Amino acid sequence: MLLPLLLVLHGLTIWLGAERVLPWVEADSATAQRYPGMGREFMPALDEGAFLLMPSLMPHASIAEALAALQQQDRAIAAIPEVRSVVGKVGRADTALDPAPLGMIETLIQYHSEYKTDAAGNRQYFRYDSAEEQFFRDSSGKLIADPDGRPYRQWREHINSPDDIWLEIIQAAQLPGVTSAPKLQPIETRQLMLQTGMRAAMGIKLAAPDLTTLGQTALQLEQILRQAPAVLAKTVNAERVVGQPYLEIHPDRAEIARHGLSMQQVQQTIATAIGGMDAGRIIDGRERYPIRVRYMRERRDTLEQLADVLVDTPAGYPLPLTQLAEIRYQRGPQMIRSENTFLTAYVTFGGKPGMAEVEVVNAVAAYLDQQRSSGAWQLPAGVSYSFAGSFEQQQQAATTLLWVVPLALIIIFMLLYLQFRRVSTTMMIFSSIAVAWAGGFIMLDWFGQSWFLNVSLLDTNLRELFQLQPYNLSIAVWVGFLALFGIAVDDGIVMASYLKQAFTDSKPGSKAEVRTLVLSAAAKRIRPCLMTSATTILALLPVLSATGRGSDLMIPMAIPTFGGMLFVLLSVFMVPVLYCAVEERKLRSK
Repeated sequence: MLLPLLLVLHGLTIWLGAERVLPWVEADSATAQRYPGMGREFMPALDEGAFLLMPSLMPHASIAEALAALQQQDRAIAAIPEVRSVVGKVGRADTALDPAPLGMIETLIQYHSEYKTDAAGNRQYFRYDSAEEQFFRDSSGKLIADPDGRPYRQWREHINSPDDIWLEIIQAAQLPGVTSAPKLQPIETRQLMLQTGMRAAMGIKLAAPDLTTLGQTALQLEQILRQAPAVLAKTVNAERVVGQPYLEIHPDRAEIARHGLSMQQVQQTIATAIGGMDAGRIIDGRERYPIRVRYMRERRDTLEQLADVLVDTPAGYPLPLTQLAEIRYQRGPQMIRSENTFLTAYVTFGGKPGMAEVEVVNAVAAYLDQQRSSGAWQLPAGVSYSFAGSFEQQQQAATTLLWVVPLALIIIFMLLYLQFRRVSTTMMIFSSIAVAWAGGFIMLDWFGQSWFLNVSLLDTNLRELFQLQPYNLSIAVWVGFLALFGIAVDDGIVMASYLKQAFTDSKPGSKAEVRTLVLSAAAKRIRPCLMTSATTILALLPVLSATGRGSDLMIPMAIPTFGGMLFVLLSVFMVPVLYCAVEERKLRSK
């Protein structure tokens, strides 16, 4: 009985180290460091086999500069050996549904899978020469398929995960005047933009009463977030609310009146010379082409040339526009966004590798509160901020789980009681859930430890075969725990049912007879219990070693069930011991 108790205590320690899984559970820092990779997130990221790089240019960048930056980035990214294709877009499409500014770049990057795969995403095996340590190839240089061979790895030696490819992309895409961007995937990004409007999984929404205050506060917050402990500094990006250059012409009414001109005449001259005016139409069959009259391009490209635009006066002499108006560039808004009647700007950021979304957001919130309390940063009057991103879904799901998990346990307890009609027997079987719960967390912890299954069997490393890595506590993991709770009591039910039948058929009169009867009944039910657990454990092995599409979601669901069913085998010994103790106590009371 001591071993199950120690397992439950160990599982509780891991649970507490998972950085406040529930609101009333506080994590110790040393414990959290001992059990890394168990932060909180909504869902594990699905491997789409592609990245979406979405940096931004400065607001004053021209179309030619934006195209040059895009082409230079595409060439640098395409030179990475792991990258299969690169397609970039700058600006927005010719539709009102795409509000992207000119300086926003969207680059779709597809990369090769780690191993060659077929159309279904399963690994392909090729003939391998163990003596020469190289793959056989045919006369055309292609690999030769062999089911008994080895998978062909397409990544370089130092590239071990898609995160390493992303770091290579970020390093290659660095250009002066171009911001960086957090790691995104195409489908994931579209969902985030539909849900939050941001181009990142995490960000801060700033609300301010005017554009000037909004732009200044966003830039201040960007500099502060670069120093936050949990944030990757290169991924911080604040929207440049003000910074787009606008050409403004301010007429001088007194000077216009002195020459006998009207404001309408001056404005019509400006509109015709610079913007153009329809002077007719060309008809070619069913086609119609407008004829527009305006200054030639080389006469209106610069401020100096615009200043020489001539305006005719009633006296018959022309005047240059610079004598009738002031021409200057003025910084203005690039894009105006409002939410809840407030002007809004986004400051997006990404977390450091190995940190879950909720961990990063909590760390950033604590850091900003510390900066405000120390006086290092003060919010201007009328400015507020709030966090947004996919972690909001995790918070909503966590609230739902606070009701679903206890409700599931209560229903299981009630069903067990209706079967056995004894609280003591029900509690014996129900204790298997505690052992399975501890086993699930222990297995999650072991998956994140480098020593676990780090051995080779038949020239295959078991860590690579079962894709062992740290997994965060997502909804997929909790679904696995819910499934585990339902099947963890199977062994206990099989054992307790036969013990109940044995004691109903024979009435032992001494402690020795009770123990003899318990041992006899337990020995007859060990094999069915082992078969019950083995069917579940063996069925989960293909899931844990899956590499096709959807495996990113199925593996976190299978880990708690696999670990829990391994440890729940202790109920084969635990239930008979507890049942024997209860029967001996009843015998003494008689």
